Amino acid sequence: MEFQLQIKMNPKLYLRDPEQSPLGRNIIRHSIRMIHKVGFEDFTFKKLAAEIGTTEASIYRYFENKHKLLTYIISWLWTWLEYQLVYHTNNVRSPKDKIMVVIKLLTFQLADQFTFTHIDRNQLYQIAITEGSKSYLTRHVTQDNKDRFFKPYKDLCGRIADIFSEYNASYKYPRSLSSTLLEMAHYQFFFKKNLPSLTDFAQDKDDTGVAQFLQNLVFSSLKKD
Repeated sequence: MEFQLQIKMNPKLYLRDPEQSPLGRNIIRHSIRMIHKVGFEDFTFKKLAAEIGTTEASIYRYFENKHKLLTYIISWLWTWLEYQLVYHTNNVRSPKDKIMVVIKLLTFQLADQFTFTHIDRNQLYQIAITEGSKSYLTRHVTQDNKDRFFKPYKDLCGRIADIFSEYNASYKYPRSLSSTLLEMAHYQFFFKKNLPSLTDFAQDKDDTGVAQFLQNLVFSSLKKD
């Protein structure tokens, strides 16, 4: 069974809610495709308008600039991942099993229970791997943080940290381990594809090795005395 889910986004990220119109949803759909294809640096609203068959001005009615559009789609992904984590751990009692769910979630090994006709989750996750840090590695990160642009990312990391604390309440660094795990997953996938000498998994045909490495990282850190 599949479920429909609408994710509410921070209204400061957009000028007009893209989820409320066909053009807005098209902007999201094609921006994901285009950023995935050409990269964020070469992505422009002019190119996006030509792809959609609309005007550049029409896109600016929805988003102030391409950075806010990138932050919007990346924040959408973090929110979706948190929903997935909650869904798949809802009836799981063992903290160890919950950690395994976390790792499966971050390595594409969980069945997707939700449908979004205008969002390609696989392409969006690849964007998070290659472009995600560009949403916060900016000069205006402090103001963006005040505007709560990164709350979905923090919420996901916080939920994972809670699972770590449930596994070992005496562990001192659950939030640091949580954000490290998430970023480490991205780095390993990025290195595997682009800088193979920086990872041990360049020759792997699947992501099993990455998952095993992440398991080792987490459980070695969380080991109980």
